[in-house]
Amino acid sequence: MKIIVTSLFVEDQDKALEFYSETLGFEKKHDVPAGEFRWITLVSSDDQDGTELVLEPNDNQTAKEYQKGLIAQGIPATMFGVADVRKEYTRLKGKGVKFTMEPTEMGEVTIAVFDDTCGNLIQIIQQ
Repeated sequence: MKIIVTSLFVEDQDKALEFYSETLGFEKKHDVPAGEFRWITLVSSDDQDGTELVLEPNDNQTAKEYQKGLIAQGIPATMFGVADVRKEYTRLKGKGVKFTMEPTEMGEVTIAVFDDTCGNLIQIIQQ
């Protein structure tokens, strides 16, 4: 058994697609109409057959409260692995990404946290 899809609630699917593809560098794999919303998935550019990230609309109260609760407590909604946190931090800062935590060593890992502009905090980690 393996994880093939994971979801991330977003406030606006178009804005999220732009941020996650153009700013972060993920590649769109699916963009299919699904009622009033779309089934949008992205993958890592270096792993086209890897885990897909679904940009899930937060069009219900439970999803909105979940997002608000995580943000209020400073808890990232998910984590992405990177080869070099400091290099990625510099690249993303150059694109205007707002960080809530600069690169920080925590034992054997280095992490940083940024605001995805779509209702989430995202953690990047270098292991």
